[in-house]
Amino acid sequence: MKLPIGIQDFESLRKDGYLYVDKTEHVYRLVSEGRYYFLSRPRRFGKSLLLSTIKSLFLGKRELFKGLAIDQKEDWDWAVHPVMHLDLNTEKYDSKEKLEGKLNSFLSENEKLYGREEWENTFGIRFEGIIKRAYEKTGQRVVILVDEYDKPLLQAIGNKELQEEYRGTLKGFYGALKSMDGCIKFAMLTGVTKFGKVSVFSDLNNLEDISLDYGYHDICGITEQELLTCFSEQIGTLAQRARMTREECIEKLRKMYDGYHFCEDAPGIYNPFSVLSTFKKQSFGSYWFETGTPTYLVELLRRHYYDLEDMATSEVTADVLNSIDAESTNPIPVIYQSGYLTIKGYDKEFQMYRLGFPNQEVEEGFIKYLAPFYLDNREERSVFDIRSFTSDVREGNAEQFLSRLKSLFASAPYDSVKGDKENHFQNMMWVVFKMMGFYSQTEYHTSDGRIDLLVETPQYRYIMEFKLDGTAEEALQQIKDKNYQLQFFGDSLTISNGWGGAKTYIIGVNFSKETRTIDKWIIE
Repeated sequence: MKLPIGIQDFESLRKDGYLYVDKTEHVYRLVSEGRYYFLSRPRRFGKSLLLSTIKSLFLGKRELFKGLAIDQKEDWDWAVHPVMHLDLNTEKYDSKEKLEGKLNSFLSENEKLYGREEWENTFGIRFEGIIKRAYEKTGQRVVILVDEYDKPLLQAIGNKELQEEYRGTLKGFYGALKSMDGCIKFAMLTGVTKFGKVSVFSDLNNLEDISLDYGYHDICGITEQELLTCFSEQIGTLAQRARMTREECIEKLRKMYDGYHFCEDAPGIYNPFSVLSTFKKQSFGSYWFETGTPTYLVELLRRHYYDLEDMATSEVTADVLNSIDAESTNPIPVIYQSGYLTIKGYDKEFQMYRLGFPNQEVEEGFIKYLAPFYLDNREERSVFDIRSFTSDVREGNAEQFLSRLKSLFASAPYDSVKGDKENHFQNMMWVVFKMMGFYSQTEYHTSDGRIDLLVETPQYRYIMEFKLDGTAEEALQQIKDKNYQLQFFGDSLTISNGWGGAKTYIIGVNFSKETRTIDKWIIE
């Protein structure tokens, strides 16, 4: 059976014989249990296909659903409803005219079917009129589907004036969903993010957000059971091509593409685009990450001097996950809702979510994408340096590693070192060691203070302390005074056999604001 990569239209998918992972049981429950919904999921996760499925369902196209779960529901009447489907994903919203043009095109298309009164002169009033006349003309209540409702708002992050323009326009437009309640059968908005405070949602208190609901955690994406059941043949073929056992292939798929959690204690969800691409190309790759560049996320991190280690291990409340304030200095909600972070744990007592990278594809892709922004604009230079760094650290060549590190910092673009320089240097270190693939932590906590950086390999361990416009001697002395090394090995302060047989270096490093790089280090 053909794999539906990039196929977002349910009718063409079914008619052309593409594989379909049945989500119609969820659709049946949505319609049976409520009327107005919002769903947030990362890009390329199946939101458009979900809305297209709902559209075909309310258009009464039963032949498309033969053999699927909803076809067995005796209480579904298959009545034909007027369906209004707005897809905001097909425009670049760099001006208010672009958004207004898109909305006008949508309204004009429906006005050809249902008419327009001469006095209807705003987007909201025109939409209300269309909904009312569609109901009166057909005798069936209207279905409204909006795909990627938030794309204009996302593209205007950082532009306060344009954000205000978009919010005002969209609030008036979406207000029809509430004012015309008696004429509406079902409505659903999807997007990557949910903008909070003074936003398009402030008046839509009838809209149920199911983004974090356990009952719908797998409404988009692929569960492990669906992977094993629907793609059994593809798994076998991929395993043979990759010269793996079937079990090794499944574990590789799990490591690369599983790990999205849209509710506490919910099973992991596989990225559908990456899974389908892997099976089609018969090769593991970073397919989802390569389809979009998170430039606006990196700009948020750099603009607010955000600590990358904090980003990768954030703890937040549900309120933070559920909503984005366009003027906030916290980039975590945008990064989470965009799919680069996911739920990794939950503290029930304090109702706190612990976040992390969902899987290897996202972690490696995000770190590699960050590298040119934090290290050097020449991406090929960054990759070359990482290989050299890795060799030095694995071989215990601390002196050579620090020399390379000094050159790397010195080559960083000048504008990237403005602002909080200590944060900049720390983030550069974090990116370097993440790319190297070693266990590393900045601000590594101990019982008596915290280590700036700990790096471990099977043969060597590096405990490093950094000062900014201080001295390397002061940095080294802090390691000694705080006894950081005692957590790993005896009371020796020189290279020695440590925990697990690894040799341990303690290293004091000083950065200079004037030279914008390392000016001295001491290794013991």
